[in-house]
Amino acid sequence: MTIGQWEAAFPDDDACRAYLSANRWPTGVFCPRCGNTEVSEHGTRAFNWQCYECGQNGAAYRFSVLVGTIFENTKYPMRAWFRVIHMMLTSKKGVSALEVHRMIGTGSYRTAWSMCHRIRAGLADKNFRKLIGIVEVDETYIGGKNKNRHWDKKTAGVGGTEPDKFIVIGAAQRKGNVVARVIENTKTETFEQFVREVVSTDVSLLNTDEHSAYRRLSPEYPHHAVRHQAKNYVVGAIHTNTIEGFWSLIKRGVVGTYHKVSRKYLPLYVAEFQFRYNNRDNADIFGEAIRGC
Repeated sequence: MTIGQWEAAFPDDDACRAYLSANRWPTGVFCPRCGNTEVSEHGTRAFNWQCYECGQNGAAYRFSVLVGTIFENTKYPMRAWFRVIHMMLTSKKGVSALEVHRMIGTGSYRTAWSMCHRIRAGLADKNFRKLIGIVEVDETYIGGKNKNRHWDKKTAGVGGTEPDKFIVIGAAQRKGNVVARVIENTKTETFEQFVREVVSTDVSLLNTDEHSAYRRLSPEYPHHAVRHQAKNYVVGAIHTNTIEGFWSLIKRGVVGTYHKVSRKYLPLYVAEFQFRYNNRDNADIFGEAIRGC
C-alpha cells in the first residue's frame, strides 16, 4: 500500500481493530482460550466478546481482538502500531527504531525499539514448507571486523576466526522462498541438521559452496558445489547467487540502517528480512503481516 492508500484504509483505531479481527478470524470469531465458536458480543465494548464455555464460577471469559497478539496490553493506539508495520514492510533494508521514534513520536527510543522487536517476532515464520526444486544453501558471517576496532578493543579469535562474528545459514529456492537461521558453529552436524530440516530430499539440485561441512550431503541429496576459491562462481545451473543476494540485503540493512545488531536479537532481524523477501510478490503483504502478529 502507498501512504495514501494506507491513510484511507485506516483512518482511526476502530478501522485497525476491524481489519485485525477480519484477518485473525476470517471464518468467524472464536475463543482464543478454548476455541469455542459460540461466543457473544460484549454489550458495551466494541471488539470484545464473551465465552461461557471456559468461564469460571458461572462468569463468562471476556476477551478482545488484541488478546494473544503482539498488541495485547499496549498503551499505544492501534493506528500507531499499524503505521510502524507499514514502515517496516515498505523499507527494503528495514527501518531503524530511532526513525520510528522520530516519526511516530513515542515517549522514548526504548519504546520504539520494543515495538519493532515485537513486530519482528510476529513476522517470524514458524511453519514453513520444505524447499524443493533447485535450492541453494550458504552461510555468512555478520558483524564488524576485528582489524577495524580501536587498538585497546581488539580481541583474539579462536582458530583464525573473527571474534564477535555471528553465523547465519540460509537456504533459497530459485524464484521461491528463503529460510535463514542463526547458528552457533560451522560444524558438519550443524549444517546437515539445518539442511535436513528445511530442504526436501526431492529437490532436483542442491547447490552449495566448497565448505567442508557440506561434503556428506551427496548420498542423500543431488548435491553439487561451486568452487569460489578457484574463481568459479557459475557453472550452468550450479551457483549460489540467489542466497548471496539475500545476504547482501541483510548486510546492507545492518550497515546502513541498524549500524549494530547484537547476537541476542539477530534472529529477529533475520526473520524480518526473510518475511519481506518471501512476500516480495504478495499484493497482500500487509494483511499477511497482521495475520502473523
